Amino acid sequence: MRTYRELFRTPEFTPFFAAVSVQTAAQTATGLALATLVYTRTGSPLLSALAMFGPSLAQVAGALTLLSAADRLPPRATLTALALLSAAAACVQAVPGLPLWGAFAVLLVVGAAGSPGGGVRYGLLNEIVPREGFLIGRSVLNMTGGAMQICGFAVGGALVAVFSPRGTLLVGAALYVVAAAVTRFGLSARAPRAAGRPSVRETRRTNALLWSSVPRRYVFLALWVPNGLVVGCESLYVAYAPAHAGLLFAGGALGMLAGDTLVGRFVTARWRARLGAPLRLLLAAPYLLFALRPGLPLALAAVVLASVGFAASLLLQERLLALTPPELSGQALGLGSSGTLAMQGAGAAVAGGIAQLTSPATGMAVVAGLSAAVTLALAPGLGDRYRDGRGGPPGADGTPPGRGAPGARAPEAPRTPPATRTPPTQETS
Repeated sequence: MRTYRELFRTPEFTPFFAAVSVQTAAQTATGLALATLVYTRTGSPLLSALAMFGPSLAQVAGALTLLSAADRLPPRATLTALALLSAAAACVQAVPGLPLWGAFAVLLVVGAAGSPGGGVRYGLLNEIVPREGFLIGRSVLNMTGGAMQICGFAVGGALVAVFSPRGTLLVGAALYVVAAAVTRFGLSARAPRAAGRPSVRETRRTNALLWSSVPRRYVFLALWVPNGLVVGCESLYVAYAPAHAGLLFAGGALGMLAGDTLVGRFVTARWRARLGAPLRLLLAAPYLLFALRPGLPLALAAVVLASVGFAASLLLQERLLALTPPELSGQALGLGSSGTLAMQGAGAAVAGGIAQLTSPATGMAVVAGLSAAVTLALAPGLGDRYRDGRGGPPGADGTPPGRGAPGARAPEAPRTPPATRTPPTQETS
């Protein structure tokens, strides 16, 4: 599957796509509204950054306790319930006079409860499309996420200015309800991918199994850390340029849209094998310019260029699926998603703390430098370049043929029988 026409002809992909798009718009509008509300009340870059990205920190608790639900709950019902929970949370945060601690408590509850959501969503994508169509399907979701963020930040900024942050939160709540309705009535009911009931014990056991593979471990770290630190830069847009934060966020979404389009649709497997580390470096390097406190035009250009590097996550997710048994794919993708979101929250906290002591520009430059350093440290273990100079698909352990990651051992046998799936047919455009 290599064309968008084939993708949208796949049964159920269109309503799945629509639900994800609307939910992304809701998250964008409510996040911007809450960050603006908190910054207006407190004047604190740290608190405004945590208001937008703080729920990601709660993903740590959810990933350690609830993540087994990603493969053990019916996907349609779970995604519907999570969208309705987010709608209720946005309504609560819009209540006038809500204490600051109350707003953050709601954020933490929603973040923890939503931790299985990424695994459920992208595990369901892996069922809707053939396995070889996952990359293009995921890239389309990222692309629409970028487009909806552009619209969400632009429209959200206008709603905040015309109505108020609280009014924008209510608009976001309505969008969450729409996403829940599309999910409930547009998708068919499916059985869970794995047998058994979700539990803390099963979550920890499977997480340990996933983490025990050295090649997967490198992929998880590369998904989590460079990305999360760069999102710390994004969390300071409101403090860096309060009157133009929506424009910077929209520029970032535009860059991400461009990167996902190029990698998902046009880059061949040969080049995908080579682009991982360069894209992760591109994600961080332009933010080093903020040490010079650039004006809005140069700052916007740096943000757009850096955000192209988010496409590196597509390549890492494709490699993670190749390294994971099908019956664990939901929890593996959920662990990748939860870890990424948790590191984004940590990156926002680190960047906000540095900005509190120095300046927003300094905070952005410092965390960008840390992101680049982590990318360079992980590159050898990921085998981003082949010794023979040729591209090609990774081997069974996710590394180039004939080459193992440092300390790698033979992949462990899954503890449960693989799920039975009909081999996908090869489609042509």
